[in-house]
Amino acid sequence: MVARPRTVHRDGIRFEGLRYFDPTLAAYVGEPVMIRYNPRDMGEIRVFHRNTFLCRAVSADHAGDSITLKDIQTARIAYRRHLRNRIAERKARVADFFPSPVFRPTQPAVPVTLSGNEAKGRQKGRRLRIYSEGD
Repeated sequence: MVARPRTVHRDGIRFEGLRYFDPTLAAYVGEPVMIRYNPRDMGEIRVFHRNTFLCRAVSADHAGDSITLKDIQTARIAYRRHLRNRIAERKARVADFFPSPVFRPTQPAVPVTLSGNEAKGRQKGRRLRIYSEGD
C-alpha cells in the first residue's frame, strides 16, 4: 500500500480528486493524518493518526466499484482534452464575429534631449521631481 500525508477537512479527506469520509474522522478535523491506499482499488483508503490506525474512509461516489488510480488519471486526462476542444470551438465561433485586427505602424520614438540641470539630476539618480501644491 502507498502512503501519503493528508489533512482531515470538515467534509472528509480529499485525495486524487475524490472525497473520502468516515464518521470517525469528525473528531480529527484539521489534524494531519497518513493515508494508505491500494492503487488498484481507490474505493477506500486506510487512515492513520500518529501511526495508529483510525478507520477505513470510503469514497461515496465509488463505494461499490473497484476503480484503479490509472482509471482516475485516464478519465481526468480525457476530461481535460474534452474541455480544451470545447474552448477551441468557442474561440473559433467568436473569431468569426470579429473582423481581423488592423495593425497600424507605430510612430518612431522622438529622442528627448535634456537640459544641463535635468541631465545632472538624472546622473544623481533623481528620476521624479515632486512639487508641493499650494492653496
